[in-house]
Amino acid sequence: MTPSITLRQLSFLVALADTLNFSRAAEAALVTQPTLSAGLKELEDRLGVTLAERNRRSVVLTAAGVEIAARARLILLAVRDIEALARAHAVPDAGDLRLGAIPTIGPYLIPYALPAIRATYPGLRLLLREEMTEPLLVGLNEGRLDLILIALPFETGGIETMELFEDGYHLAGPPGSCGPDPVQGAALEGTQLMLLEKGHCLQRHALSAFPDNDIQQDESFSATSLPTLISMVGEGLGITLLPDLAIDGGVIGSQQVAVAPLPGAKPRRIVLGWRQTSSRAALFRRLGEILQNTRKRLHA
Repeated sequence: MTPSITLRQLSFLVALADTLNFSRAAEAALVTQPTLSAGLKELEDRLGVTLAERNRRSVVLTAAGVEIAARARLILLAVRDIEALARAHAVPDAGDLRLGAIPTIGPYLIPYALPAIRATYPGLRLLLREEMTEPLLVGLNEGRLDLILIALPFETGGIETMELFEDGYHLAGPPGSCGPDPVQGAALEGTQLMLLEKGHCLQRHALSAFPDNDIQQDESFSATSLPTLISMVGEGLGITLLPDLAIDGGVIGSQQVAVAPLPGAKPRRIVLGWRQTSSRAALFRRLGEILQNTRKRLHA
């Protein structure tokens, strides 16, 4: 009888596709390099095609290798979902949960929600990761993450989402540049804003906060984080829009900046997202309720 393809062999191929290096692929698969090479050779023999070509300097997947690795990734993800489903039935609401969040949400919400999450689910271990939206979506779809916390609008594909709350903005400027009174969008006509660098969804969301007004980005500067952006504003280098959540979550700290509400701004929508096939959807929705209650408490 011809040996069947094994999940182990498929995992070796995916590790090689991710690293394009036999040594690093073996480390990722937690095996020795000879073991990985032998497993891949067995897979090639079973399939009758060459999956990877290598020389002294590089490894390149063949066209067949690329397609088969993509299918293998989906198979391994389905297997992990089956294992998660079994764990969910055996020990509900426990085990590891890999949560990803964008950096303009995670630091200003998750720490405040953790006490309630721990009290409600003492057997749950949260593994947190901060990335921008696109890599979070890739991580979710490829199974590296179980749950993501992101802001819409953003094209999310076919994932399941739960909307948590809307997040508006405040205008932030140097001391004395604005007061506590609300500012309307017309007052920002023709304004250039200091914003986060491109790739952060907040950069796009802030520019579209007032779609009827001409608001542009100050191209002479962009920041990699909200604290850096606030420091530059405090030095008198410009003005920006800050999410209400970040302000309530303490992003300003001891920085000397003035803020004013922007009641007419189009808010971003904060959501939790997970794979439609996930067996832990009920848990994710309950966690979403905790995050909603946390946001209300921060705003009170």
